[in-house]
Amino acid sequence: MLRLSFAFLALGFAAPAMAHGDEVHGGLPGWTLDPVLIVPLALTLAIYLIGASRLRERSSRRRSNYLFLSGWLVLTLALVSPLHEGGERSFTLHMIEHELIMLVATLLLAAAHAGGIFAWGLPRGVVRTLASAPLRSLWRRLTEPVTATALQALAMWAWHAPALFDRALEHRAWHIAQHASFILTSLAFWSAMLDLRGRRYGLSAACLFVTSLIGGALGALMAFSESPWYAPYAAMGVTGLGLDPATDQQLAGLLMWIPGGMVHAAAALILLYRWLKTSEGKHAPAVR
Repeated sequence: MLRLSFAFLALGFAAPAMAHGDEVHGGLPGWTLDPVLIVPLALTLAIYLIGASRLRERSSRRRSNYLFLSGWLVLTLALVSPLHEGGERSFTLHMIEHELIMLVATLLLAAAHAGGIFAWGLPRGVVRTLASAPLRSLWRRLTEPVTATALQALAMWAWHAPALFDRALEHRAWHIAQHASFILTSLAFWSAMLDLRGRRYGLSAACLFVTSLIGGALGALMAFSESPWYAPYAAMGVTGLGLDPATDQQLAGLLMWIPGGMVHAAAALILLYRWLKTSEGKHAPAVR
């Protein structure tokens, strides 16, 4: 069920990513109130709440509910709040949006292990399809620690290459693909890191340290670059934060490098601590 949880989370949160790009900005100033974005987010929440209500009498899932709802709220705010619209005019704000999605929202969602609750909220036919052997095998492969780490690193580096990032800024379909890949690969990554049934503390910690280096290297390149990488931002004389494009990019790079690296490094240290405690318990002499 832990492996299958990623399948249900992917089903729920790929849809909002698909709605990203050429949004409707209206209603509340600065908020992206596009029904194509709001409806999938609301539908995902509704499915979860239906499943949670059906399971209420069967088990206590209070911690899972808090984690899932917190992750859903962070993801929703990242995609519809003024932060998102600001990201169209500032690479730093765009980076904050990405970091909230990949470091906060998907971590909370993966930690909720909400697959079972989603299963109770979905129609039986959909559940049977998602629980089929081929799809279970695919999720299992995607959430292996090394595979998940490689996929997230590939998505991170590929989409920050100037050619692809410029396309994502200028074309709806490419923007959809960018955000969908960020959400799905980070969900797979955190699901893999939090799956410790086989006591894979050392492997997961190593993957987290490697990820901190991979993201940190990309952030450092941005932070030390003296010229902007991305044409749409470079064309702005002053970005949304009142900075020139090069300085705006350097600040964005620092955010990816330091806070992003600290999250992965801290998670790795926690796993190493748990690994040492588990090993200590196994090798401690029995006290009579």
